[in-house]
Amino acid sequence: MNSTTGPGPADGLHTLGRWTTDRSLATPHRIAVDDRGCTLSYGELERRAAGLAAGLKNAGYATGDRIATLTGNSSDHVVVFFACAKAGLVLVPLSWRLSPRELAVQLELADPQLLLVEDELDSLAAGACALLPHRPRTAALGPGGVEKSVPPPSRIRQAPAPGTGRQDVRGLGVRREVRDDDPLLMIFTSGTEGASKAAVLTHANCFWNNLSLSRTLDMGSNDVVLAVLPQFHVGGWNIQPLLAWWVGATVVLERGFDPGRVLQLIAERGVTMLMGVPTQYLMLAEHPDFAHAELGSLRHAVVGGAPMPAPLLRIWHRRGVALSQGYGLTEASPNVLCLPNDDAERMVGYSGKPYPHVAVAVADPVTGEILDGAASGELLVGGPGVFAGYFRDPAATAAVLADGWLRTGDLVERDAEGYIRVVDRLKDIYISGGENVAPAEVEAALLAHPAVAQAAVVGVEDERWGETGIAFVVVRPGLATDEQELLDHCAAHLAHFKVPSRIETVTALPRTALNKVLRAKLRQELAGCGPAERTPARRGSDARSSAAGGRA
Repeated sequence: MNSTTGPGPADGLHTLGRWTTDRSLATPHRIAVDDRGCTLSYGELERRAAGLAAGLKNAGYATGDRIATLTGNSSDHVVVFFACAKAGLVLVPLSWRLSPRELAVQLELADPQLLLVEDELDSLAAGACALLPHRPRTAALGPGGVEKSVPPPSRIRQAPAPGTGRQDVRGLGVRREVRDDDPLLMIFTSGTEGASKAAVLTHANCFWNNLSLSRTLDMGSNDVVLAVLPQFHVGGWNIQPLLAWWVGATVVLERGFDPGRVLQLIAERGVTMLMGVPTQYLMLAEHPDFAHAELGSLRHAVVGGAPMPAPLLRIWHRRGVALSQGYGLTEASPNVLCLPNDDAERMVGYSGKPYPHVAVAVADPVTGEILDGAASGELLVGGPGVFAGYFRDPAATAAVLADGWLRTGDLVERDAEGYIRVVDRLKDIYISGGENVAPAEVEAALLAHPAVAQAAVVGVEDERWGETGIAFVVVRPGLATDEQELLDHCAAHLAHFKVPSRIETVTALPRTALNKVLRAKLRQELAGCGPAERTPARRGSDARSSAAGGRA
């Protein structure tokens, strides 16, 4: 649609740089960010973000240029986000949890014109940059750093190489108004199963994601949102904080998760909304102050990462806190499915139905056929929240974007009412003796044992069965168990072919920022084991033989 027929999708109506401008006019004195007691009003946020945006453009940065950041959650980082949104630049928040080598890999791929670094992370940034063939120009965040003096871009622009992706080609080096389909965020995926990829989210992606969230989360300007997810994760922006800044609410930023401090902040700051993963809600419930903590202000909490276990759900309901659960992924900006509080106890284990403005389908994982009604298969996602693609990786993009759908790689079950339950990652499912085994099902059985606090199962090669499962468990403090007891427990709750061949007790499971298990690292731990060590020794041939003829 062109300008003669009315506004179109690329006219910049949905660009996020407008949000602080609008809020500064409506509520200039309302607190936008509470960063460890240092507050930033909407008027101040707009002034600083607009000033930095102008400084970046005057220094020679142009539409599509990437600005990488290495920082903890901070108001300075929020200023950079909105400055990038106003200037048409792409924010690339990098994880401070990475090693210098891991960080260098991401920096080389992102190829930023500028790297902004928090002071306490200088050594990490220096170690990573030392490994790069071409070091990006660096500067500090904040009023005393890049906001005071913007360094010029790192490189003279050249014509992009063919096939580098539309987000790289369109508008490179061009000074123009920001458009809805311009890239805004480049988020590295968690990389639970291998090398991480850089997912590109546009202004429109983020706009529609937050509009969808607003339809299920009744957030207004009087709300106080506690944000504990790291800002290098998509949830650190797009699950509550950006919506809060859209509607004029206050965001209390924390740099990490400490259950005692979270309980304290809820009472002191009058927190009305927060988001976390089940493990965090469990840590809060197990804290000695939880029973008597003042939670009266907390009217809504969002649960992500995994469904809320029924016992934990009841604990929070007894404290009068409403819980909505959901499912999402970075490539969908991330919100896809939502389970309202009213359905929580009736639909335990489910992720819910699609958010408004989100389309989903269930497809046969082999044929790709779209299945109607109650069905099991791969979850597909469509709608304006689906990302633009992986940066400089057209093959990976083509593998997940096809026929207007995003292939999630998640195996789901949909019931007759349309509620969806995530079974497992398709790539995590292994085939043992011709039978498909979902690690999540085995993990659920292990977690039902009173001594098991955490569990993760991975499939490994096996000479006899093709693949077999190895389980890793973390035992609850003060409780005792052993491998044989846990194997017997699994045998009593699972078909024979699903029982792990071995169970390893560990002190902790490697996890991502959103508490997802890093299965690749677990497999790496097993990589040094010889064939004899991976041969099932505990189940015996009789158990597997009984399952060989069919499902037990």
